[in-house]
Amino acid sequence: MKKNIEEENAENWKRRVFYFNKNDHRLIVPKRVKILSWTLNVVHPLSYIIIGLIFTFVFYQFYQHSI
Repeated sequence: MKKNIEEENAENWKRRVFYFNKNDHRLIVPKRVKILSWTLNVVHPLSYIIIGLIFTFVFYQFYQHSI
C-alpha cells in the first residue's frame, strides 16, 4: 500500500480517533496504529450515510427490545 503523508499528519486526526481530511477522497483509511484496523474519513459524504445507518440500526434494536 502506498504511504500517504496526509494520513499521518496529526492535524487530520481529531481526538486521535476521528479522521478529517477534505483533500483525501478515500472513504475508509487505515488508523494511525495500523494493527487497530480501519476508520472512516468523516468529511467524505458517504460517511454521513454510513454513520446514520449505524445509529438507526442501534436505535431500532433498542426500541424493538423495549416494547
